[in-house]
Amino acid sequence: MKHFSTRKLPILAQYAICIGVVILIAAICFSFTGIVGYRVIALVLLMVVSFLAMLFEVYPVLVAAILSAVIWNFMFIPPIYTFHIDNTEDVLMFLLYFIIASVNAVLTIKIREAETKARDKEEKENTIKLYNTLLNSLSHELRTPISAILGAVDTLQEKDSNLSEQNKSVLLSEIDTAGMRLNRQVDNLLNMSRLESGMLMPKYDWCDLQELVYTVIQKLEPGYTQHIVVHAEDDLPLFKFDGGLMEQVLYNIIHNAIQYTPPSTTITVKLAHSDNGFNITIADDGPGFPKELIQRAFDKFYRMPVSRTGGSGLGLSIVKGFVEAHKGNITLHNVDSGGSCFEIYIPAETSYISNLKNE
Repeated sequence: MKHFSTRKLPILAQYAICIGVVILIAAICFSFTGIVGYRVIALVLLMVVSFLAMLFEVYPVLVAAILSAVIWNFMFIPPIYTFHIDNTEDVLMFLLYFIIASVNAVLTIKIREAETKARDKEEKENTIKLYNTLLNSLSHELRTPISAILGAVDTLQEKDSNLSEQNKSVLLSEIDTAGMRLNRQVDNLLNMSRLESGMLMPKYDWCDLQELVYTVIQKLEPGYTQHIVVHAEDDLPLFKFDGGLMEQVLYNIIHNAIQYTPPSTTITVKLAHSDNGFNITIADDGPGFPKELIQRAFDKFYRMPVSRTGGSGLGLSIVKGFVEAHKGNITLHNVDSGGSCFEIYIPAETSYISNLKNE
C-alpha cells in the first residue's frame, strides 16, 4: 500500500483543507449541541483531528488540533461565544482536550511513519529475496552450459586427443545446445528489463501465424521427445502484430511445456481466427499444473517445484507482459482429461495475401 496521495499536496493546500474540515464539522456539530451536548462534540472533534492526522503532514494537523480546541471553547463550552470558562471542571476538560488533540495528532503521524518504514523495509526484503532467487537460479542456469562449453572446447583443443569425427560432432552439438541455453537466459533477462522499464512498444507488421509457429518449433533445442502437433484453421488470414514478441511468447510456452511434461507427451498448438484478432491455444496431455499454483504461474521469478531442470522463473511472466503489450490476454487452466492449456487472444488487423497484393 502506498502513501495517501494527500501527503503530496502543496503544504498550503494541506493547511487550507485541515482548517476547512475542522470549521465544517464544527458548524455541523453546532446544530446538534442541544441534543448531544458539548462533551460529546469534543470527542467528535478529536476524531476529526485523528482522521486528518492519517492524511496530512504534522504541522497542518497541529494547526487543526489547536483550531479545534479554540472552536470548542468559543462555540460549545458555556458561556458560548466567549473564551471565558466559569466551571473548573470545564477548564480542566479544555486543557486536557488541547493536550490530547495535540498529542493525538503527533502520535498518529508518528505511528503512520513507523508503519511506512516497516512496510518499506518489508518491500525491500521481499525484493532482495526475489533477486536472490533469480541469482541462485541463474547461477545454476549459466554455470551448467558454460561448464559444458568449456569442457567440450578443452577436449577439442587437446593436441594429443584422437577424437573421431563422430565424437567431434557430439561435442560441437553439446556446445551448440549450451550456447542456445545461454542465449535463452540472456534474452529472458533483456526482455524482462524492457518490460519493467515500460519502454516496450510492439512493432506491428503483417505476419503469417502458422509459419511463425513452425519457426518456433525449429528453434527448440534438439533432443526433446515431446510430440508437437499444429492445427490451423483453413484459409487463416495474415495478422498485424509484432512477430518478434509473439515468437518469444510461443517459444516460452512450448519450451515450458517441454520442461514440465514427461517424455512422449503430445503438445497441441491450435490457431484460429476470431473477431478482431486471433486465438492461440497451446495444450498438452501431461500432468497439468497443481491447482493451488496456477494463479502463480505468471509471477516473476516463480518456478514450479516439480521442474526437472533449472530456470530463472521469467519465461511465463515475459509471456504475459508481451501478450498484454499487444492489448491481449492470456489464461491458464488444467484440462479435464489431463494436462494444462494456455489460451491467448490477440486483437489484430487481418488481411489475406490477395488483399495485400491489391493494396
